[in-house]
Amino acid sequence: MRTIHEAIRTVETYSPAEERFNRRRRTAGLFLAPVVFLTILAVPMSGLDAPAHELAAIFALMMVLWVSEALPLPVTALIGPLAAIALGIAPARAALAPFADPVIFLFIGSFMLAEAMFVHGVDRRIAYAALSSRLVGTSAVRILGAYGTVAMLLSMWISNTATTAMLFPIGLSILMHFSRDSGSRQAATPRFAIAMMLMTSFAASVGGIGTPVGTPPNLIGLGMLERLTGTRVSFVQWMTLGVPIALALFGFLLVYFWATCARGVAVAEGGAELVREELRKLGPMTRGQRNVLAAFGVTVLLWIAPGLFTIAGADQSAFARAYASAMPEGVAAMMGALLLFVLPLDWKARRFTLTWEEAVRIDWGIVLLFGGGIAMGELAFSTGLAEAIGRGLTSRLPAHDTATLTILFTGAAIVISEGTSNTASATMIVPIAIAVAQASGVRPIEPALGATLGASMGFMMPISTPPNAIVYSSGYVPITSMMKFGIVLDLVGFVVIVGFVLAIGRLF
Repeated sequence: MRTIHEAIRTVETYSPAEERFNRRRRTAGLFLAPVVFLTILAVPMSGLDAPAHELAAIFALMMVLWVSEALPLPVTALIGPLAAIALGIAPARAALAPFADPVIFLFIGSFMLAEAMFVHGVDRRIAYAALSSRLVGTSAVRILGAYGTVAMLLSMWISNTATTAMLFPIGLSILMHFSRDSGSRQAATPRFAIAMMLMTSFAASVGGIGTPVGTPPNLIGLGMLERLTGTRVSFVQWMTLGVPIALALFGFLLVYFWATCARGVAVAEGGAELVREELRKLGPMTRGQRNVLAAFGVTVLLWIAPGLFTIAGADQSAFARAYASAMPEGVAAMMGALLLFVLPLDWKARRFTLTWEEAVRIDWGIVLLFGGGIAMGELAFSTGLAEAIGRGLTSRLPAHDTATLTILFTGAAIVISEGTSNTASATMIVPIAIAVAQASGVRPIEPALGATLGASMGFMMPISTPPNAIVYSSGYVPITSMMKFGIVLDLVGFVVIVGFVLAIGRLF
């Protein structure tokens, strides 16, 4: 059975022109990065001690490599702390400690649960069950809504890229059976195809905002907030912010695509029957699927239990405090993942829901990227580099209040995410947002959350996110259409994120 990564590789492609651009960008980065590093080392910087000066050069080198993608992103993330150790900026134990941060285990546990969902076809069953509903029928708008809802809900728990890779062939199959009867319907076909493909990637990216485990930038932002400021945002607290933003953006997407692409359009009954036939081929729910859903349900219950205690007014009880201490989100995720290794598929054959060979297929690169990002953030604060950056930027800002900084760093994260991965964007911008907020004497929570969420708003270009690249490979989405729809969603996302962060962030 194919792994998540094999499924992604079969559809994540670029046009020849884009491949040439990417190759030139990577080549330029390989030569530019060491030049930038040596130049910054050679230029005197008043107000910076030697360790902070050297770390600034390392940061510049990493940013060039991240933006150009000259090296794999996880490799670049490792370069930073290793170079800091080699230059004597920090001892190895301190520089590498973030790679064992508890949030790392939240990553690992949630990735294993997602791998099990993919291995046993839970995600496909959910998708086909939703799309085959009689309530959906042949209405293009209802199909688009159900399809997008599945993408959004799945991407709250498994990666945006895996969600898009799984739904992509389903969307293509529906388009193959799209009605071309006459007149307005035939003219609407290309527009609906654009909406169907863009909904695949955009809804997945939007849904990832909803939970801490939905997309790596969320955990990067939360991890940096906790390690650099001591502010802990719980799983439920994040959902009180992330879910409303995801719903608002998805609602806008649906209305926007209805108004521009799907109004008055119908899909042939053959398309709906195709989906129902695929659901029938899956047969009854298997034992593996039930086991995965049970492990997933237990994990979610462990994640939201503190919120339930709060709703019940028992959050200050001895049991609730003991639970919070004994079952942080990372431990809960690993507990759910461990269940997959003990829930049997065939007890006589000693076959269990997830094998170790399947479990280690998770994206270890993201784990390394997260650890490297946290390590560099901590080094920036411990050497005084973050404070110096904060003072320098603060002196150039017209205002230093929470709203101004939230607007500034949300917008900066959105712009950066169009040219590099959302994970790298969050790794670069969140520690700067925290440093500037602290130098300005305001709470860092709102600017950091704005930067974290803004990093997930790369919608304009195929290179902005892997989901965009996947749907662009279909041939249904011209680059001009992706840019046109993407910039509108970027602008709406900016307004929605800033509004919700300023309204809800104060409650954290």
